[in-house]
Amino acid sequence: MNILFFIYTELLYRPLFNLLVFLYNIVPGQDIGVAIILLTIIVRLALYKVNGKSIKSQRELQEIQPEIKELQKKYKDNKEKQAQELMALYQKHKINPFSGCLPLLIQLPIIIALYRVFLDGFKDESLMHLYSFVPNPGHIQAISFGFVDLSVSNIYLAVIAAVLQYFQTRSIMNVSKDKENPKEEKNEGEKTPEEKTQEFTQAMSKNMMYFMPFLTLVFAMSLPSGLALYWSVTTIFAIVQQYLIIKRRREDNPKA
Repeated sequence: MNILFFIYTELLYRPLFNLLVFLYNIVPGQDIGVAIILLTIIVRLALYKVNGKSIKSQRELQEIQPEIKELQKKYKDNKEKQAQELMALYQKHKINPFSGCLPLLIQLPIIIALYRVFLDGFKDESLMHLYSFVPNPGHIQAISFGFVDLSVSNIYLAVIAAVLQYFQTRSIMNVSKDKENPKEEKNEGEKTPEEKTQEFTQAMSKNMMYFMPFLTLVFAMSLPSGLALYWSVTTIFAIVQQYLIIKRRREDNPKA
């Protein structure tokens, strides 16, 4: 456990903390809020390709949902053949159905490290973790933009983070409806177990569209608002990146 804590501290916490203090030292007026925004942009740029692949994969999975449903219906009595055909379909479209989990697995340790940075970073004793080449400011002023204390929770930033999370989750889970054929819909009694499972999954996705923002609001109201500011900026970045990727994909493939 001590080894893992050492690795976490030296590879995540200290680099992020030192980068934050470095930015704090160089931004005009030493505004910690501006430093957090710059730190967020740097982290997002570092993860740009990974997140881009995830967004592209999620979009491609949405686009082939009609084909997936057809395979599930065609091979409903042969699970082994169904699995083989699904894998063949993924390979045909060069899609990794699990790639959407990778960015979350990568960002989770970073979020935990940032939580510690924003929780302890405003304490003067935390400055002992600075590298020798990073100037010690002596004290980090938690007041940002002239009136927001980022060392404590802030209801306004929490709400902003939750609203932005809602729009991001909604855009990610927005399955294209123009490819669905209403003529193929069945009555409830005629639906196969696979179709019912698919409907259950879609219902869960819709619930996540509201659950994730609610969870963001709860956490943002319980933690230093510096983390809510980080989450708001990173969500805006994600929404813009997703828009650019989908726009480019539509230009390359108008049928997508």
